[in-house]
Amino acid sequence: MVIEIVKYVVSFILLVLFQGLILNNIELGGYINPYLYVLFILALPVEMPKWIVLIIAFVLGLVIDSFTSTMGMHTSATVFMAFSRAYLLKLMAPRGGYEFNAKPGIQMMGIAWYVMYAAILVLLHHLFLFYIESFKLTQFFSTFFRTISSTFFTLLMVFIVQLFTLKTNQKS
Repeated sequence: MVIEIVKYVVSFILLVLFQGLILNNIELGGYINPYLYVLFILALPVEMPKWIVLIIAFVLGLVIDSFTSTMGMHTSATVFMAFSRAYLLKLMAPRGGYEFNAKPGIQMMGIAWYVMYAAILVLLHHLFLFYIESFKLTQFFSTFFRTISSTFFTLLMVFIVQLFTLKTNQKS
C-alpha cells in the first residue's frame, strides 16, 4: 500500500514537472497543445473513492495552473474530467464488474477498452479547457479543431507512455 502511494506521488511530480517545464513550451502551429498531465487521472485505480479522485484532480489542476498562470482553467477542466470519469467507469464496466485493485490501462483492461476510456476523458477535458479559454462563439470551429488536434496528440503521448510501462508476462 505504501509503495503504491509512493509510486503515485512520484508519477504526480514527474508528470507535473514534465508538463510544466517541457510540454507547456510546445505549441505546434497554434493548434496542438499536449497535456500529458491528464494521464495521472486516467491511471488512478477504479475503486478509488470519487471524492478522493476529485480532490486529486483539483490539486493537479491547481499545480498546472500555477505553471501556466491560467487562473483555474486547468483546475476546472481536470475536475470536470475526474467527475466524468466515475460515470464513464460505470458505463464501461464489464458484466461481472471490475476486478479487485483494477487500474485502467492497456495491460489490465485491453486496448479497445482503454482507447475508448482515454479518448472520451481526454476529449472531455480538452473541450472544457479550450472552450473556457476561448469563451467566444465566433471561434467555435477553430476551437473545435484545436480541441481535436490536441486530443489526438495527447492520446498519442498517453499511448506511448502506456507502451513503455507494459510489463511482459513471459519468463526467459
